[in-house]
Amino acid sequence: MTSLKPLAVAALALLNERPMHPYEMYQLLLERQEDHLVKVRPGSLYHAVERLHGEQLVSVVGTEREGNRPERTTYAITEAGYDALVAQLREWLSTPVNEYPRFPLALAEAHNGPADLVVSDLRTYVKNLDVDLERLQEGVAHARSRDVPEAYLIEADYLHTMKLAEREWITQLISRIETKDLPWQPRQ
Repeated sequence: MTSLKPLAVAALALLNERPMHPYEMYQLLLERQEDHLVKVRPGSLYHAVERLHGEQLVSVVGTEREGNRPERTTYAITEAGYDALVAQLREWLSTPVNEYPRFPLALAEAHNGPADLVVSDLRTYVKNLDVDLERLQEGVAHARSRDVPEAYLIEADYLHTMKLAEREWITQLISRIETKDLPWQPRQ
């Protein structure tokens, strides 16, 4: 089995719900704020669906045209597509991967900067985390008000929990730098 990219997984997952055309898929990804989980643009989504079609993981189930608008092709997931989706999810759920995020590298090299500027930047980072936490809470509240099943919200709970832990850790780091519990090496 070929490894699926995140956007292909998101597309297959949407098509597992029901047949739809890529523009509808794009709108749903934005509405569900999944654009915070996977990098998505209309063009890249169309290309991802075309690749899935070429690999026979999705099939065309219809086309429609409204007025002067371009023709819209509706796709459905195939049995092979469902199998590929489940296999990819199982791999990702069972195997940790180092995804090389920027922030840990910035932390590893923060000692190169003046402590007061590092603390200031970390405080800004915490404020941005607070904005993300609020957005996540609002999104979950909105989904619950629409009776979205909890199984569709577990990634929001995960992200919320991880951001809370990150916020707590960074707040402690700030405190340690300010109290000089963490010795800071000035530039040589």
